[in-house]
Amino acid sequence: MSPWSMMGAPLPVAIPDDTLRKAGIPRLAASPFDIEQVIGRVQTYHPVADVDLLRRAYLFSQYVHREQRRKSGDPYFVHPAGVAEIITELRLDTASICAALLHDTVEDTPVTLDELARDFGEEVAGLVDGVTKLGKINFISREDRQAENFRKMVVAMAADIRVLLIKLCDRLDNMRTLEHMKPDAQERIARETMEIYAPLANRLGIQSIKGELEDLAFQYLEPDAFRYVHQHLTRTQKERERYIEQVCKTLTSRLAEVGFAVAVSGRAKYAYSIHRKMKENQCDFEQVYDVIAFRVCVESVADCYAALGVVHSKWTPIPGRFKDYIALPKPNMYQSLHTTVIGPGRQRVEIQIRTHEMHRVAEQGVAAHWKYKERIGGGIDPRDAEKFSWLRELADFERNLKDPAEFLETVKIDLFPDEVYVFTPKGDVQVFPRGATPIDFAFAIHSEVGHHCSGARANGQIVPLRYKLQNGDVLEIMTSPQQQPSKDWLEYCVTTRARTRVRSFLRGEQRSKSINLGRELLEGEMHAAGMSLTKFLKNDAEVRRVITALKFGSRDEMLLAVGYGKLDAEEVVRAVKSREPESPEAPREFRASRIEQIVRRVTGKDQPGIRVNGIDNVLIRYAKCCSPLPGDSIVGFITRGRGVTVHRRDCTKAFDNDPDRRIDVAWDARARITRPVQIKVMTQNKPGILAHVSQTFSALKINISEANCRAGDDGRACNIFAFQVADLAQLKNVMKALGRIDGVVQVDRV
Repeated sequence: MSPWSMMGAPLPVAIPDDTLRKAGIPRLAASPFDIEQVIGRVQTYHPVADVDLLRRAYLFSQYVHREQRRKSGDPYFVHPAGVAEIITELRLDTASICAALLHDTVEDTPVTLDELARDFGEEVAGLVDGVTKLGKINFISREDRQAENFRKMVVAMAADIRVLLIKLCDRLDNMRTLEHMKPDAQERIARETMEIYAPLANRLGIQSIKGELEDLAFQYLEPDAFRYVHQHLTRTQKERERYIEQVCKTLTSRLAEVGFAVAVSGRAKYAYSIHRKMKENQCDFEQVYDVIAFRVCVESVADCYAALGVVHSKWTPIPGRFKDYIALPKPNMYQSLHTTVIGPGRQRVEIQIRTHEMHRVAEQGVAAHWKYKERIGGGIDPRDAEKFSWLRELADFERNLKDPAEFLETVKIDLFPDEVYVFTPKGDVQVFPRGATPIDFAFAIHSEVGHHCSGARANGQIVPLRYKLQNGDVLEIMTSPQQQPSKDWLEYCVTTRARTRVRSFLRGEQRSKSINLGRELLEGEMHAAGMSLTKFLKNDAEVRRVITALKFGSRDEMLLAVGYGKLDAEEVVRAVKSREPESPEAPREFRASRIEQIVRRVTGKDQPGIRVNGIDNVLIRYAKCCSPLPGDSIVGFITRGRGVTVHRRDCTKAFDNDPDRRIDVAWDARARITRPVQIKVMTQNKPGILAHVSQTFSALKINISEANCRAGDDGRACNIFAFQVADLAQLKNVMKALGRIDGVVQVDRV
């Protein structure tokens, strides 16, 4: 039986000590929450509030929590009292304040819901029940449990939105004292706050709670970043306060001169908001220009636009930084004019202009629409309730839907617009960050699907892999056994899972190619020394001796180092020969057989075009930037997994490469190869000139593979020809022959 039932009668306004003793309620130490002050505050916006009910809820909560302590050591009652105080700042009704005072009684004390309903009414008991159920939700859970918990939350919201408002205030008071929790609990609660409660506060338009929740969570989730922003804000506080005072005086006097009754205020933006801007713009604190925001509150909508004109006549507006949220309100009903101007000291200043009512809505959100009737209690005005129809729609949707996962998809679309919800062909819901692509979707299904993703269909239409997923898309992934991830995919995918899988695959591919390259380089070096790589690798004991001497853990690591250019193949050969240091020849068991030598000649391995440090048969790429020809002075660079890239020695791009990867290369005199080349022929723009040029190519038995001819306004023509030549000498002959043609002004190698 509750203490109030024991008393048998309603409490008087002032409760004598002996009455409390008879009821078993000791007089407790004074709380920082002064109930009489709160009652006075409530009566300013709700004159007919049931003040007796408030006093009873206050004393009841104080009594049932009398033996409980918080982690900080304070009496537990300071928490429900703190929640109730935040509720009064939102100007909610009597039942909400009572529920805030009593919200932990059912869960943390022997008190039952029936007792609350009997002593405080069904309305208060219903709110406490709703908050108690929401308190049991664990958002950091598996998808199916999370979906069901979201379902409970939204049903509670739609049934009575005051439940969520009390829960938000409860979370805010808990976040204010989070420093007394253990580090793992701090991180879990802060993440839940950032991912769930702050977006909910934003969706309900309560900017004051949203901003404070984000800052408090930011402090524990990214302590270094928070400390950085906080220190800069603290360091510049006095200077900022002087600047705010100066701008507020200027705005107030300027607007008063033209007849506006205004209230002007300014403050630094929230730390997390500044941090988010720094990340978005990839800049330091000093480069975030509009750290301070000023608010100008006027009497009417017409005054808002007129005041905007006055501000723009005083300070130069920055183009593209004006937003009209009055004509086009945000989904959470936020309304204001935003403009950024060049203020005093050439600083960028953001100014928000709104009516007093708009400001109340911006700070209190849905709570600002609470209308009080001439009776105890109250509710949202029916006209305002229409603006929150999305809550009712969710409740209706819930009644007709059995799948909680699909319900979660609907909830998040409304509450968390930064996420995208798409369906698999079977109707399963997948959640991705905004900007995700089919590659993210493919890897979310399975790694193998991601690895072989060759295309996608969105709603039956083929879309490119860079396609940005849209809410409601039905996505089907097409695969091909030949398809493999490429480096370009990293530009398209955004999820951690997809990016990790792509990087892992690319590293594996690069490793495999580099091992093969190392094998080729070592094979060539050993062949030059009269040895067989195959025979060497089959001798496990000798391989272990060599890799130990060279300080590698395995054979593949040694080959990888050779392929990466970190280990010279010649060092490996020396290590092999070191077993018999006195002998100038290779160890007998590793010498190449006559069959191997014949095979090399038959397969053309002894007929290379380039020799790398005297080694032939190496994976070679010719740089497209300079198209080296036999006879050109050249230099090579080992490229991870792609062999040796050959540049002309005077190529400007060659100087940009890592000098540690540079390797000596030379043309092999035995080689018989042709290489593509381009030349630019500047001629007079006159009839027949191209015919003469073509005849010259033909006479030299050169086939033009591509020609690009363009006449200019200066009476000249620029002609670029692509063709194949055997070496530099042949190219020079072609250029000399072309230079002798009448009408040819200049011939250059491209």
